[in-house]
Amino acid sequence: MSDRPRIGITVLGATGSIGLNTLDVIARHPARYAVIALTANRDVDGMLTLCRVHRPRYAVMADADAAERLVQALRGDALDITVLAGNDGLVHVAGLPEVEYVMAAIVGAAGLAPTLEAARRGKRVLLANKEALVMSGALFMDEVRKSGALLLPIDSEHNAIFQCMPAGFTAGESPAGVRRILLTASGGPFRSTPLEQLAGVTPEQACAHPNWDMGRKISVDSATMMNKGLEVIEACWLFGVPVEQVQVVLHPQSVIHSLVDYADGSVLAQLGNPDMRTPIAHALAWPERIDSGVTPLDLFAVGRLDFSAPDPQRFPCLELAYRAWRQGGTAPAILNAANEVAVQAFLDGALRFDRIATVIETTLAECPVVAADSLQHILDADVYARERAVAQVHGAQRKRMS
Repeated sequence: MSDRPRIGITVLGATGSIGLNTLDVIARHPARYAVIALTANRDVDGMLTLCRVHRPRYAVMADADAAERLVQALRGDALDITVLAGNDGLVHVAGLPEVEYVMAAIVGAAGLAPTLEAARRGKRVLLANKEALVMSGALFMDEVRKSGALLLPIDSEHNAIFQCMPAGFTAGESPAGVRRILLTASGGPFRSTPLEQLAGVTPEQACAHPNWDMGRKISVDSATMMNKGLEVIEACWLFGVPVEQVQVVLHPQSVIHSLVDYADGSVLAQLGNPDMRTPIAHALAWPERIDSGVTPLDLFAVGRLDFSAPDPQRFPCLELAYRAWRQGGTAPAILNAANEVAVQAFLDGALRFDRIATVIETTLAECPVVAADSLQHILDADVYARERAVAQVHGAQRKRMS
């Protein structure tokens, strides 16, 4: 790498868990990568720290007030950093000519527009924002094909599947000889909690994931297993398989990150310690391998590997995701919007944990499903689903108070 220019990178969602892990891997290879742009939502202090360490050319805050505060905070620093704001700023830094790689790590629907822009501009898209495919899978994959963008999954499960695919596999293809995709799931913190106790679960308990260090929203998704439902939808788009060929397997140790079952009886698995720097490093360097800083896996310390089927009574969100995929059109976008509203309401103390799935199911039933053949149709479905989900949350609050 020393005889070529450094690879320019934009990190969307830099202050989140995936963004910070990405910057940790990048910092281990300063001669290989150059941080061109960093983005965040409202975390001015976090962004200020990252700007001083990584010295990007651009810093984008999705929130306009936060962008102004960042401008003021940077005034005393001798840093030549252009501060941008809002969705336009996010889209701009995703498509910069000097950027070759885009880490798409903004959580939720907010990451859709800049991730689509990166695909349109033919970047290497390191996809950690599963919602981009859940909401707009057909549109997104079409942009990837038209532009020649390289799509590499960052979710530990999808990255594991990618590593187990046949040589020469490209995202979106239907791989020859694959019988099943086995998505592993830890089961989260409540996999053995008595069902009658789930109503009293607190946000702190739901965010205490047993194996992974994740943000609060994703941690709650893991506890409900909606994250796995979204990953099922994502897997169908990434690996060109029907939903019937994607099976979820509970694996509490989180050592096997996923498996691919082949027609000849072979089952290939990717193993490693539960650390997001492994898939991040894989996607940054692919097809090469670089140091990620992850501790080597000690199988003797692990000792055992357990597997079981998910309980549909405990994890109703998983079946809702399968249902949305089968319904097609804008149903997955509705599912995602309702889930974001319900999870935030739970984190805010406005909704019981065991009512998250109810809000999502009712919203899916109330919202019309249309063809997801334009970005506007998808965004309109997202807005309407959020309105209906908010109404469901308010209804649940009134019932609790009456």
